[in-house]
Amino acid sequence: MAFGARNEQEVREIVKPRTDKRDYRRIVLHNALEVLLISDPETDKCAASMNVGVGSFSDPEGLEGLAHFLEHMLFYASEKYHLEDSYSKYITEHGGSTNAFTSSEQTNYHFEVNADSFEEALDRFAQFFIKPLMSADATMREIKAVDSEHQKNLLSDVWRMNQLQKHLSSKDHPYNKFSTGSWETLEVRPKTRGVDTRQELLKFYKDNYSANLMHLVVYAKDGLDKAQSMVENKFQEIRNINRSSPCFAGQPCTSEHLQILVKAVPIKQGHKLRIIWPITPGIRHYKDGPSRYLGHLIGHEGEGSLFYILKKLGWATSLSAGEPDWTYEFSFFKVVIDLTDAGHEHSEDIVALLFRYIQLLQISGACKWIFDEISAISETAFHYKDKIRPVDYVVHVAMNMQLYPPEDWLVGSSLPSNFSQGIIQSMLDELTPCNVRVFWESTNFEGHTDMIEPWYGTAFSVEKLTSSMIQQWMEKAPNEHLCLPSPNLFIPTDLSLKEVSDKAEFPVLLWKSPYSRLWYKHDTVFLTPKAYVKIDFSCPCSGNSPESIVLADIFTRLLMDYLNEYAYDAQVAGLYYAVSNTDNGFQVTVVGYNHKLRVLLETVVGKIANFEVKPDRFSVIKEMVTKDYQNFKFQQPYQQAMYYCSLILHDQALPWTEQLEVLPHLQVDNLLKFYPQMLSRTFLECYIAGNIEPKEAESIIQHIENVFYKGPQPLSLALFASQHLSTRVVKLERGVNYSYNAEGLNPSDENSALLHYIQVHQDDFKLNVKLQLFCLIAKQPAFHQLRSVEQLGYITVLMQRDDLGVRGVQFIIQSTVKGPKHINSRVEAFLKIFESKLYEIAPEEFKKNVNALIDLKLEKYKNLQEESRFYWREISDGTLKFDRREREVAILKHLTKNDLIDFFNEHIRVGAPQKKSLSVQIYGSSYSSEYKVESVEPGIHQIEDVFSFKRSHPLFGSFKGGIGLVKL
Repeated sequence: MAFGARNEQEVREIVKPRTDKRDYRRIVLHNALEVLLISDPETDKCAASMNVGVGSFSDPEGLEGLAHFLEHMLFYASEKYHLEDSYSKYITEHGGSTNAFTSSEQTNYHFEVNADSFEEALDRFAQFFIKPLMSADATMREIKAVDSEHQKNLLSDVWRMNQLQKHLSSKDHPYNKFSTGSWETLEVRPKTRGVDTRQELLKFYKDNYSANLMHLVVYAKDGLDKAQSMVENKFQEIRNINRSSPCFAGQPCTSEHLQILVKAVPIKQGHKLRIIWPITPGIRHYKDGPSRYLGHLIGHEGEGSLFYILKKLGWATSLSAGEPDWTYEFSFFKVVIDLTDAGHEHSEDIVALLFRYIQLLQISGACKWIFDEISAISETAFHYKDKIRPVDYVVHVAMNMQLYPPEDWLVGSSLPSNFSQGIIQSMLDELTPCNVRVFWESTNFEGHTDMIEPWYGTAFSVEKLTSSMIQQWMEKAPNEHLCLPSPNLFIPTDLSLKEVSDKAEFPVLLWKSPYSRLWYKHDTVFLTPKAYVKIDFSCPCSGNSPESIVLADIFTRLLMDYLNEYAYDAQVAGLYYAVSNTDNGFQVTVVGYNHKLRVLLETVVGKIANFEVKPDRFSVIKEMVTKDYQNFKFQQPYQQAMYYCSLILHDQALPWTEQLEVLPHLQVDNLLKFYPQMLSRTFLECYIAGNIEPKEAESIIQHIENVFYKGPQPLSLALFASQHLSTRVVKLERGVNYSYNAEGLNPSDENSALLHYIQVHQDDFKLNVKLQLFCLIAKQPAFHQLRSVEQLGYITVLMQRDDLGVRGVQFIIQSTVKGPKHINSRVEAFLKIFESKLYEIAPEEFKKNVNALIDLKLEKYKNLQEESRFYWREISDGTLKFDRREREVAILKHLTKNDLIDFFNEHIRVGAPQKKSLSVQIYGSSYSSEYKVESVEPGIHQIEDVFSFKRSHPLFGSFKGGIGLVKL
């Protein structure tokens, strides 16, 4: 037995998927730290996650958000690695990422990094749990960061409604607390009471961060013995004070918080019902899966389901059911229904129909065949699970370690296997009118409420809701035929792998005709019974007008709407589909088990070919689309900046305001005329990959061609050569700094935003790698300077931008403390600081950065979808450089520091004569006066009219040739 740990693998074998080739070992260090080691010799990235069994429920009274604040502070520095931010810098420069989050009873810290840098990264990570340095200087700065995070959430309905549910619970239970923290809770209020927040922070760490409350997952490339030795060496110094696990017994909702109807005013347009019951936590019976069983039935969308009836009545647009919010001590079962305007007028009927469906489940009793179906689907999903990023995997498993016995750390609650009629029945018995909380959200309630939730300012009112009232609603609700679902015909039974003789490394052009082109790649890597199909319909005859954009959107949504009852079972069984509109038409995507994929795909194609406009569904979808456009103004300011940037750069982009303006005038007749016009001439760009043979792939496309082009009265004709359209990108002028200013669309939002974009080049391997290397080296210093040191805002990002093959870099910052003009000046100041640091990079450090980028490029795809998305991007952009990664690596190997400096001086440096920059500035309400002041800045070309600007500027050429122009 290795020194420093007990190897407890023999206790009981950890259940893992049949297709999983990784090795696992559970060990417990002498300080009682429980560890799961994972060895994956095939991985490019290694990862670790430390889950601490303490969260926001443990916040001291009067210091709301302290656990979350500690999560922010921990990664700053440690005694061993005392340089502030050196951990994040190390991780980023070695191709990795790092993050953390706080929940009610857990705080999770995690990172991933290139395999050859893992040992040092792990040592740096371990030191935060041994001897962290939480300096006084960093304390004040990070309180501001926590506050900025809270400011970002203030106008988010998700955060507001979640806090309202917590507010209406017992003040004696920690569920009632505000958990994010803010300047008010971590600085102002403690100060008035003479409390030193930093001392409280250090005390909280000392009292709660004990090895016996921690669970560590380490995902290594090395074998288990080496990984074990590394973990023992690095983590055994974490102190163990044998802290008992925090326990929060009792229920958050007492009788006064049950049988209530809460009317609340959301920020966004729309209406929603949340029907909530406190229940016995499902985790106590996780192998029996009671909430999974009830969620499956109450949330079902097939014929006879509650949603099917509500949709037929024109009252609901979505419904979900399950147990999303739970601990081991308490839990809630929630049914969330998005309502139409008509549904809002029938909310009592909707609640009544839900209780009628629960009554149906009571009468039917728990059905073994339904449970067996859920169990079979779950088992297939578990054993044929796609590999995911190591960092996502370790986070998932580390959280499971706190909740489940070791044998079920990988499985969690995902494999219900014991059918227990009694346990399902007892949970069903808890879904009663005596036990219910109904939250009804609508902007119609504005001015009709009498209370305000203190943390987010949500207006609400509370009414008592008795069992007899619900009984009366049930008696007068429409008499609709609710029933249990039929057996699921989409469950795959053939999971065999197909043999193909020609195992091409890259996609090949398998089929080409005047109507379509098929790219094909057989799966030779992942070896799962799954496939990926993408069919892009290019429809230039649909035109580019506000009306055509809206009608194409309604068309694709109606298709999804019509398919729902039939194809919902496919999604339950692991076969996913989508129909979505694009710049020049629409796209069909089908992904999942290949066994019954063709059946689903042909049904989707049939619905497109035989499209009809049902007036009642048209009205519902039009209402949904209208609300989506109306809610655009409630997007975060940084998202608005991204929208304006795309509007300026994409030649065919039209403003959302025009689409909203034409919407009221569009009727059924408009869509009836639009649909045949759109399909009158089309070209299909197709990609099929995975466990499908070439002949089958060809026959799928031949079938689609037959449907659209080959009938006695064909729906579509081939495109003329002149009709192969593609969106093109505006070419900014060299040596010009452009600026576009706009007021934030929501006058209540104090946040401002800046998007500082530097356009560099059109897809070119040499320039690509120089830009990528600049971003890799500059990313963490930019975050540290602008976010950690200057505290401009919680959202601070430096990232690459790729518009249809036109590459550049963008800084995105959202702030309540500074206006966009000031933030722009700080970005330029950072670039000046970075310039001197670039010259100072030592040759070995430069080489390390180049190698990190090479490792990133050579990183293997985790699963079929990830691989397919990469190849589809090459196809849809028209670049067709399937070997891009290998060719860029070859160039990187010869790249010098001087090459990077020359690139920076030509394209990025402040004042560079060849530089092309665009600053999009969104002014929040606190800086609106600054926006209104007319000021002409020297050297800045102000864009006043986006469309005049686009018309007067040249465009980059498109990579998308016509079908005859593809070079292979």
